[in-house]
Amino acid sequence: MVAMGGGHGLSATLQALRHITEAITAVVTVADDGGSSGRLREQFDILPPGDLRMALAALCEDTSWGHQWSAVLQHRFRGHGELGGHALGNLLITALWDLIPDQQVRGLDLVGRLLNTRGRVLPMSLVPLDIEASVLVPDDMGEGAEIIVRGQSRVARHSGKVETVRLTPQAPPACPEALESIKLADFVVLGPGSWFTSVMPHLLVPELLRALRDTPASRILTLNVSLTDDEASGYTVAEHVHAVVNHAPGLTFDHVIADPQVVRTDAERAALEAAVEQLGAALVVTTVAKMGAPGVHDTLRLAAAFRDIMAVTR
Repeated sequence: MVAMGGGHGLSATLQALRHITEAITAVVTVADDGGSSGRLREQFDILPPGDLRMALAALCEDTSWGHQWSAVLQHRFRGHGELGGHALGNLLITALWDLIPDQQVRGLDLVGRLLNTRGRVLPMSLVPLDIEASVLVPDDMGEGAEIIVRGQSRVARHSGKVETVRLTPQAPPACPEALESIKLADFVVLGPGSWFTSVMPHLLVPELLRALRDTPASRILTLNVSLTDDEASGYTVAEHVHAVVNHAPGLTFDHVIADPQVVRTDAERAALEAAVEQLGAALVVTTVAKMGAPGVHDTLRLAAAFRDIMAVTR
């Protein structure tokens, strides 16, 4: 299994997949420029470690040792001093990269060995990336005006409607180990997560997109269970699927997973079915949201959805 994304969305996918297999590779976005990751990226000229840390924590073994180390990795220092706001796992990853320069994958593998993770975590590219978005905002006349927003943290917080995203540099090199994992996978899962800053960036790395098109693996697109964050402002899930079509022409999927609460009307369902058809995929509408936690996937329900798809595929 290969899971692609970043942040809490990727973490949910990884925790779900752990109920199915231990042969998991996470391919993680490296465009974060805010918070602890942004500070370390700027100070040490490294890949932002935050999303990589979260993926490692999600793959910690299900034992007291794994739970303890997951908590240690995620521990964030309080206060306003030099350490304030930094996650310990970010500092650990930064230290390893400082000790073994230009060997980012080996450093992440060493963290995985320390934590006894069930799977492997890889960056999607070995160079830090920046995100630039064309965002539609209302002008003084109430009409739509397009502006350019630069930086992952700014795009994620902007209240306008994201039209397109692109990366700087425009054609970054993909991590070779990530390309190999996609080539050898039985299943590749993209999403959920912040759609334009965690999910779409994978489709903007030419080598990754080519690997996704060429892999014999079954491809699964997992949609979000909420459309209330700033980045999803003004979008429907059908438009999220259209964004995939527009940013990655020619890429097809086998299955698209959607929760019923984001397709509540017949019109929403019809629009989503039409969008999914453009991807050449089968739509799977099943409950994967966590009760009482808006916007959060239930990892057991998501695991069941993955398992059902795999059973049909086999």
